[in-house]
Amino acid sequence: MVWFEKLKLKKQLVRSVNEAGFTNPKELQLKTLSRIVGGQDIIAIGHEGSGKTTTYVLGVLNRFNYAPEGVPRVLILVPEKEDVFGVIEQFDRLNKNKSIKIVGLYVAPGIDAQMDALADGADIVVATPDRARAIYLKLALNLNKVDMFVVDDADEMIKKGLQLPVVELANSIGKSQKLVFTEVMHSKLQKMLDPFMHEPAIVEVEALAEKPLETHPQFLYNVPNFGTKLNLLNLFMYDEELFTKTVVFVNTRATADKVYKSLQTRLRTAVAYLNPQFFDSPGFKSIADFKADESSRVLLVANENEETLDLTDIPFLIHFDLPAEKDLFIERVTNHKPESENETMALTFATDLELSQVKKIEQASGKKIVIAELPEELIIEKEVKAKKEAPKPNPDAPIVGAAFHEKKAANSKTYNFSSGQKAKMNNKRKH
Repeated sequence: MVWFEKLKLKKQLVRSVNEAGFTNPKELQLKTLSRIVGGQDIIAIGHEGSGKTTTYVLGVLNRFNYAPEGVPRVLILVPEKEDVFGVIEQFDRLNKNKSIKIVGLYVAPGIDAQMDALADGADIVVATPDRARAIYLKLALNLNKVDMFVVDDADEMIKKGLQLPVVELANSIGKSQKLVFTEVMHSKLQKMLDPFMHEPAIVEVEALAEKPLETHPQFLYNVPNFGTKLNLLNLFMYDEELFTKTVVFVNTRATADKVYKSLQTRLRTAVAYLNPQFFDSPGFKSIADFKADESSRVLLVANENEETLDLTDIPFLIHFDLPAEKDLFIERVTNHKPESENETMALTFATDLELSQVKKIEQASGKKIVIAELPEELIIEKEVKAKKEAPKPNPDAPIVGAAFHEKKAANSKTYNFSSGQKAKMNNKRKH
């Protein structure tokens, strides 16, 4: 009865969640569903498996009556095609009102088929932002009656560079309830949300392993970009008295080469590779050799070296990059000899896009990583955006996609207008 008494779900939905085996709400659902039912805007921050998708699926279904109109009332944005299928599957699992029509939009051949599906009637649209925007600009996605807008896996939207279509779609919707679900919150995500999320309730749930692992002291340096990572590493390594021996982990040989060139200018022979690729590159075949060499202070380790490393008694371990596998990170920072008098400190450099991986590491290790302040003397590099030059038109080139005959009026389509014209026309449409 918790689903009904505390979360105010309709009795039909309560039966659905019980039949699906959801006997008790998860923490995120307890903290958000009553707010969603009450119409509040929410940013929900929760780890993988915290029940984010089920939360908004229940919130969406709870607002539908038995006679939907066939006009989109809910727009749900997800990062990828597979996510569209996953969300629709969860709707099918919990929805007993089969008069509700759900349409999925995603990048695939045959955009006309998706527009036809919308034309046949849709109450809930689950879409990737790029495809939803493309169809909206073709006047085939009507947003006039949308009263709930959901962005799921918002942090993944940033990684995939989908900020522009998300914001454009949000701003094309009139007054509506807006829900955002993400694993982590950071400055780039906040920048995307600021144009359309105004004073939302922020709900966050944490889930750490019950038995924390014995790790070295850890500190996290949240930096904006790769260039600032390099500056921070150089700043630390210039301190010869403190950073006497340091192992720096990177993900690829290419990154290792960039870090080496940056450090070698000043450190000279004090920086080396573990298992160098070329015979003339300075390096060592083992950590033990690096420890024994008094002239070497910095050892670069690329993740191609997957063998277990004996990092005992190394004063500093720096993750310049976060490995894809969290277990590899945890193995490195685990204190296998807590009785040792020589303390090791583990430092992690992470951009906003890597913070979701940090969350997974914290969840698995059972420990929060302390966020360290950036040094005042650190030079923050500006974001460098590559400029793409538009190709010059060739007057002699044939027009791609041009028809060889004039279409009949009955077959002509009404969505070959400029984007600005389409947006204005769409706002005037009535249903």
